[in-house]
Amino acid sequence: MSLELNPHVTERLRSDEIAWLNTVRPDGRPHSIPVWFLWEEESILIFSKPDNQKIRNLRQNHFVTLTLDNTRGGGDVVILEGTAELLEVGAANASIPTYNEKYSDGLKRIGVSPENFTKLYSQPIRIAITRLVG
Repeated sequence: MSLELNPHVTERLRSDEIAWLNTVRPDGRPHSIPVWFLWEEESILIFSKPDNQKIRNLRQNHFVTLTLDNTRGGGDVVILEGTAELLEVGAANASIPTYNEKYSDGLKRIGVSPENFTKLYSQPIRIAITRLVG
């Protein structure tokens, strides 16, 4: 990644739990969905169900924006532009323990074991950040 992010944005990427992933539908309409994500210093990793709307969108247009959920009253907006790559199933298995650690409380809240989450959300998405907008 040639883009350097300031320490505050990097900390938000490490600690925030929710981001809004924005993709483009085939007819040009935007599609926004809250996602769990893992910042991996060079890119963002998201796990998805394999055939939902965001995956169908990414198959035809790989450009995305990712917006961190909490703007703290509008004074801490983080919007990132990037390109998404649909990885082969299993290609991000090395990141699963870190991902499960970050979201252990969330997994308990929704009543899903890490193993079942991995089966349900088997499609890894890697986002390369190209631009910090805000």
